Amino acid sequence: MQIIDGKALLLKLRNPKRVTETVPKSREVRDNEVLVNWGIDEMHTLKRLNINVPSPIQSQYTWTGKYAPFDHQKKTSAFLTMNRKSFCFNEQGTGKTASAIWAADFLLKQGKINRVLVICPLSIMDSAWREDLFTFAPHRSVDIAYGAAKKRKAIIEQGADFVIINYDGVEIVSEEIDNGGFDLIIVDEATHYKNAQSKRWKTLKRRFGDDTWLWMMTGTPAAQSPLDAYGLAKMVNPDAVPRFFGSFRDMVMRKITQFRWIIKPEASDLVFNVLQPAIRFTKEECLDLPEMTYVKRKVELTRQQQKYYDLLKKRMTMTVGGDEVTAVNAAVVMNKLLQISAGAVYTDDGDTLEFDIKHRYKVLREVIDESSQKILVFVPFKHTIDILTDKLRADGITTEVIRGDVPVARRTDIFKRFQTADDPRVLVIQPQSAAHGVTLTAANTVVWWGPTPSLETYAQANARVHRTGQKHPCTVVQLQGSAVEKRVYSLLDNRIDVHTKMIDLYKEILD
Repeated sequence: MQIIDGKALLLKLRNPKRVTETVPKSREVRDNEVLVNWGIDEMHTLKRLNINVPSPIQSQYTWTGKYAPFDHQKKTSAFLTMNRKSFCFNEQGTGKTASAIWAADFLLKQGKINRVLVICPLSIMDSAWREDLFTFAPHRSVDIAYGAAKKRKAIIEQGADFVIINYDGVEIVSEEIDNGGFDLIIVDEATHYKNAQSKRWKTLKRRFGDDTWLWMMTGTPAAQSPLDAYGLAKMVNPDAVPRFFGSFRDMVMRKITQFRWIIKPEASDLVFNVLQPAIRFTKEECLDLPEMTYVKRKVELTRQQQKYYDLLKKRMTMTVGGDEVTAVNAAVVMNKLLQISAGAVYTDDGDTLEFDIKHRYKVLREVIDESSQKILVFVPFKHTIDILTDKLRADGITTEVIRGDVPVARRTDIFKRFQTADDPRVLVIQPQSAAHGVTLTAANTVVWWGPTPSLETYAQANARVHRTGQKHPCTVVQLQGSAVEKRVYSLLDNRIDVHTKMIDLYKEILD
């Protein structure tokens, strides 16, 4: 194959007629050599003929924005333009958002699409996607469809090139989306669409047809279970999986008892095969990032914590100051034990019982004092966040908080100040609220006050500091005080999602 003036391809073929009879304006110029226009449509037609040619983005696109793309980003953009429906599984921090923006901008310039709908978590609509669009495609118009239904509808109807919306917002303005001329849909953190029976999944599925472009992006595909692959594959490549979920489950899981299934050895290969077409780059492959070290810091439970930890574990119920805490099953026991370890637990009446956290807080202060950079502290339980934040601020440490009830505009402001200003020194975060898409490289230390049971959330949260722009070695610090915390961290460190090991873990805890 030869590229002629960046506009045409000279292909040497055994059977040139199958191209000349299929691809418009192609012609045979010499024996077994065919001249073909190098465009998006021609590329896709050749692909259907099992003739793979590079994407014209490689020579016909001027990479826009403030920063030049890395080689892996160019390859990712090219892959997306070559596949109308596809997956991008590039690891967190590799810049897959920019790759998708450049690919979409190229298709817009080529007249192959008219508008782009970006579906992503509420927390990163502004701080990640809009900021990245301003950075990498500043010539494009962008709107965020957020707020009441009437406001969202008006925003969509304004006609911006890119419209950003959260997952649940799609249902609110589904009719406007259908009539909005969106012929490319980008789904960020696509694991939110793993359940093909959910209303969210069905709502999105109805939004596109065979001609719609669909790019689904996540750095952690099927992180919790191989079963997660079913909904994703059925969205992008439905012919790759059985019609019914039960049949797919039987392919990747083996039934042990009525309530217990284990993963088959061949499950990984099956998941790989159904989640296609896909591209994946890891940080190790494409980025020269500083080293990331994982450190365990032992934290003694206070006598009060240990007393009630042992009591609940033994009896599945305890009474503190007249308030009763009951665990109805092993799953609840585990969650309550993690809460006690972290410093506070909910009672049966919904009140919060606080425990002495002086030992854990002392170790956290040591970590903060040892660092010359800013600190992220991930705290899984909402009721513990207030306790910790009050103590940090009382000690004169400038601290901000990101959790589920913090409005999007305020989150964006906090993230921006954390990255650009001297204060705050510490950012306390509920993991689910800032695990995706946000760059927080002003910090190089991540502290886990207590573990999250989700491998996906754990990996995504750690990646907030370990991404392009980080100039310092990074450290992830696990505060480990109780046996259940140590076991959960062990599973996470071995890249085993806690959810996939729940039954065995419950037994370990109760034993």
